[in-house]
Amino acid sequence: MALDLETREQLIETVARFVAERLRPIEAQVAENDAVPDDVIEEMKGLGLFGLTIPEEFGGLGLTMEEEALVAIELGRASPAFRSVFGTNVGIGSQGLVMFGNDEQKAKWLPGIASGEVITSFALTEPEAGSDSAAVQTRATRDGDDYILNGSKRYITNAGKASLFTVMARTNPDAKGGAGVSAFLVPRDLPGLTVGKPEKKMGQQGAHIHDVTFDNVRVPAWNRLGAEGEGFKVAMQVLDRGRLHIAAVCVGVAERLIADCVAYASERKQFGQPIASFQLIQAMIADSKTEALAAKALVLETARKRDAGVNVTLEAASSKLFASEMVGRVADRAVQVFGGAGYVADYGIERLYRDVRIFRIYEGTSQVQQLIIARETLKRGG
Repeated sequence: MALDLETREQLIETVARFVAERLRPIEAQVAENDAVPDDVIEEMKGLGLFGLTIPEEFGGLGLTMEEEALVAIELGRASPAFRSVFGTNVGIGSQGLVMFGNDEQKAKWLPGIASGEVITSFALTEPEAGSDSAAVQTRATRDGDDYILNGSKRYITNAGKASLFTVMARTNPDAKGGAGVSAFLVPRDLPGLTVGKPEKKMGQQGAHIHDVTFDNVRVPAWNRLGAEGEGFKVAMQVLDRGRLHIAAVCVGVAERLIADCVAYASERKQFGQPIASFQLIQAMIADSKTEALAAKALVLETARKRDAGVNVTLEAASSKLFASEMVGRVADRAVQVFGGAGYVADYGIERLYRDVRIFRIYEGTSQVQQLIIARETLKRGG
């Protein structure tokens, strides 16, 4: 159920204040230490950020897609690593359970996910299954009342802290593509599950990704999400919502970068006047603002359609494609507006330039989004 307007505005204002007062001042510290402080994480829990999309009956806020997008835009105004702390609980790590879990599964895990006591992770990507997500090779072999999982996953966000994984594994080796893939809720403490060291990354220090290996991990059949063979459907529906969330974050980062550019250009002087008075600087700001406005309009329109029950696979892919490519261009222009100051670490522009690069890759590369958009457009006849 949607929040009333006053409550929604209070929530967004609270998140905006938290971003401005608590998160932005420690961005450099988080990047340097490659860790978000524990006290900040506890504050996130207190604000309900881990349960934004979890239904109210399980202790969450139960936000609509539009409300989630508006909150994600505000969160995007701080380094993306902060959002990543609870991003999997809000999105891909929990939504398979929200959408496809049975009553008992939801009652067992969703309250802990909403409170932040349980950290979730989404294990789909493998060494040979990334953009080709239907090429999953991790096996789940039925053995009485259990399944035995074997295989490995790559680049799994929050795996180091996760206590519950949504794992895509092949239950029917004879079925081609996604048809033989099933989804499982896999607790971290099961014997045979190991998490590798965090990867060294180009950006988003403070957010961590790991390999996850399954060596004869025995998972109760009760932990399967949906029917056998429905894993690919689970993944795709989860990703529709996740892509809209990422697109909204991209809008927030772009708006923050534009504001930083305007502030800097108004103060920085060359040839005896602020560089904001130069038309070529104004052109970069104008292009960035126009693209950010277009992305925001597309994201919010698509969110409202999804809330109305419309299939938005095409629109979600379009939102993710446009917004992630847009924020990359905005970040590039921001470095240019700041000049040498944008290239050194003091202003944080170069950090955001690196941070936003991953948005064009995870939850579906730009090229995968193009394929989805083309396929859905052809299917609809235009």
